[in-house]
Amino acid sequence: MFKAIFTNSFGILFSRILGFFRDLLTASVLGASVYSDIFFIAFKLPNLFRRIFAEGAFTQVFIPAFARSRHKAVFTVHIFIVFLSIILLIALLVNLLPELFTKAIATGFDAKTIEIAAPYVSINFWYLPLIFSVTFLASMLQYKHHFATTAFATALLNLSLITALLLSRDKASSEIVYYLSFGVVIGGVLQLIAHIIAIYKMGLFKLLFGGFKYLREKAPLIKEDTKKFRNNFFPAIWGNSTAQISAFLDTFLASFLVTGSISYLYYANRIFQLPLALFAIATSVALFPRIAKYLKNADEEKALQNLQKAFWFLTFLLTASTIGGIILSHEIISVLFQRGAFDAADTQRTSAVLTMYLIGLLPFGLQKLFVLWLYAKEMQLHAAKIATISLLIYIVFALAFISPFGVAGLALASTLGGFTSLFFTIKVFGVQNFFAILRSKNLLYLFVGSLLFTALLVVFKDFISAYI
Repeated sequence: MFKAIFTNSFGILFSRILGFFRDLLTASVLGASVYSDIFFIAFKLPNLFRRIFAEGAFTQVFIPAFARSRHKAVFTVHIFIVFLSIILLIALLVNLLPELFTKAIATGFDAKTIEIAAPYVSINFWYLPLIFSVTFLASMLQYKHHFATTAFATALLNLSLITALLLSRDKASSEIVYYLSFGVVIGGVLQLIAHIIAIYKMGLFKLLFGGFKYLREKAPLIKEDTKKFRNNFFPAIWGNSTAQISAFLDTFLASFLVTGSISYLYYANRIFQLPLALFAIATSVALFPRIAKYLKNADEEKALQNLQKAFWFLTFLLTASTIGGIILSHEIISVLFQRGAFDAADTQRTSAVLTMYLIGLLPFGLQKLFVLWLYAKEMQLHAAKIATISLLIYIVFALAFISPFGVAGLALASTLGGFTSLFFTIKVFGVQNFFAILRSKNLLYLFVGSLLFTALLVVFKDFISAYI
């Protein structure tokens, strides 16, 4: 398990380093301007659908269903054709009505800004069918415990965007955003090629070819599998949609605040997502196929043992990341982004947003771990109900905090939603099971280690600040 986690973590780290370099270039070239807001909006829309339909709900439902199916080849191809057809239809609608979709995600933009942003939204949205195909192939590779390709492939998107920025940095802002938009699509193509090569090397092409060959003939044999998949998928869509709706509302509400607010949220969230992806997501991706197989074989004890190891691994790492990130939030933003068009005031506002996000790092990370239990047991409806409660909590606090705290209040509301989600997920997982995991000397080590780490950072903060 830990080999797979470290593979994922290293791949994600490599990709995120490139991603930070990309963001550094973006901040230097576009700053926190109307054109940076426009690009983040244009890129956010396909990412919204990607996380809901592709990486989120699809992966969570597909892997347990794939493990259970007796006709894996035909089932796999049927699901792929149905989903790709739906996603291509959505992509066509966005390209036919780009201004409508742009206005839906950035209502605070005026008519002129929406008109400028619409063509970029059209281009960026073609990333969605490409990345769904990547996610489909990645799910098959994960079932075979092959994680390296998916972990490192995201770097191809960042390399494509970095190249676009370097080629366009002396051009007008409007042209830079065009380069970035086409860079997104090219990055998706490169990711797809990398996964096709991995599928070929893993010998999975035979399964896909067999599925296409016998699809019509054996379609009746997978009716029960596809019916159960649909029943689980729609609650999973809603469960994953709530997190993305929250992100959408962040952007929507921030568009009514001062110019640059959307960018402050974006840059802070990029920092927040690093430890979340590096530790929590890497762990959950590696653990999910194992948990699903153990529970399918009614071996709950082994599933719990794996979950307990992952829990303490995550808790130590995320606690250290939270403490370090909050104490050094200003220094982190300054060293990464404060140059060119991104000034000291932008750093101050972004670091405040980052602090609010980081308060919720541990609950967000642990929730991703415990929710695997629900997905592996095909309890997507329970997960969807929890996500709904979390979303409602976020909306209440976002509306309450936006006036007194501005853009930082939106990040704090998101954090409170994360605490809510973890509480109810543990309740469904089993409070007794959770406290059984906590009954360990590790809890004492965590407390003492956190105090020592905090003291060390406070003492040496001025020294660190002087040298970065």
